[in-house]
Amino acid sequence: MRHEQETERILIVTAHPDDVDFGAAGSVATWTEQGIGVTYCIVTSGEAGGSDASITRDEMAAIRRSEQTAAAEVVGVSDVRFLGHPDGRVEPSLELRRDISRVIREVRPQRVVCQSPQRNFDRIYASHPDHLAAGEGALAAVYPDSRNRFAHVELLDEGYEPWTVPEIWMMGGPAVNVHVDTSGVIDRKVKALLCHASQIGDPDAMDTLIRTWGAAVAKTVGLPDGSYAEAFQRVDTR
Repeated sequence: MRHEQETERILIVTAHPDDVDFGAAGSVATWTEQGIGVTYCIVTSGEAGGSDASITRDEMAAIRRSEQTAAAEVVGVSDVRFLGHPDGRVEPSLELRRDISRVIREVRPQRVVCQSPQRNFDRIYASHPDHLAAGEGALAAVYPDSRNRFAHVELLDEGYEPWTVPEIWMMGGPAVNVHVDTSGVIDRKVKALLCHASQIGDPDAMDTLIRTWGAAVAKTVGLPDGSYAEAFQRVDTR
């Protein structure tokens, strides 16, 4: 297990704007408070989100990029990158693997946080096809692509040298083995999520939901009553 003192940079890869805030905003706030640099890599711009037919998909994409940027600022993140893959049609393609590898080689993180590529039949909302594809793309980018100079050789031409990521933390992984106590930053997590106003119909219900989820995770990992936590599956990738 890596000690946090050894971690200087973390890259978080998710399919849509707001995914990172549901799964890891409390952890992100904790990490940035510790002085760790966090970068977001969002595979799509979320243009398929929302239900207002009067808004064009280009307008929705712009709204969601703005919302994600604002949410990131709440938890101390200023580096937010959008890859522009089509919302609702993400595939774990070579192109996606290359695009994530490019960001990995540029950011050079000691940890990548991503979504699980395994479908969860107990909680289907975590298993949006875009989530599964983004998770698979991120895993493949970590191993073997970003560390292999002969994978995506065009990245070398662009000046991006190989980089080996020592560990992955998966949101919604099937075997939780690490957690972050987010008790002191739960208000910031809720505030970050509420930045995604285009996707939230009832802010009060969202506040209650996030606190209920966080308390349930804290109980599962053995934290005392009144605590909140986020949990992940850590995979050693050295």
